[in-house]
Amino acid sequence: VAALSGGNLYRKNSFFLNSLGKKIASSELTIVEDPFLKKGNASTYFDDDGLKVNKRVVVDNGELKGYFLSTYSAKKLKMLSTGNSGGAHNLLVKSSNVTLDELLVRMDRGLFITDLLGHGTNMVTGDYSRGASGFWVEDGKIIHSVEGITIAGNLKDMYKNIRLIANDIYKNSSRYVGSMLIDNITVGSEK
Repeated sequence: VAALSGGNLYRKNSFFLNSLGKKIASSELTIVEDPFLKKGNASTYFDDDGLKVNKRVVVDNGELKGYFLSTYSAKKLKMLSTGNSGGAHNLLVKSSNVTLDELLVRMDRGLFITDLLGHGTNMVTGDYSRGASGFWVEDGKIIHSVEGITIAGNLKDMYKNIRLIANDIYKNSSRYVGSMLIDNITVGSEK
């Protein structure tokens, strides 16, 4: 969201500059902004500038359809406001119609990350590095817990490497998204 926000875009502090209409992610990724979601954590009729908000598709099968622009950032970019002064409103990430268990079976062998630590995103390049913990998976089954590791990569590549999105949607946020299966992330550990 930060990389698609007007403030970072007009300051040229985003790895998604000039990306409207371009493929920025796997075809598995579709994101809808729905400010009218009943009992949504970020539901509203107006943004902080007092403009009416609208339901819209932000990413459609990996193609970027819209930014998050306030009146001020839109003016700086010579664009129209998207009604996002104050931030995004209820982002719904479409699932691939698989359960978390089915996602783990499809992964077969790898790392199931449940917690991330720190802030390690370079907004200009998309380089990403965070501490992580979770579980090691073999033959589609959780084998043991894992902690004290680091995951790294580039967000532009990570978004393009999304294989599946599970239907175990996390609802305690304004970002409604399930677990994601992403190929080719670098994992570092002392052992």
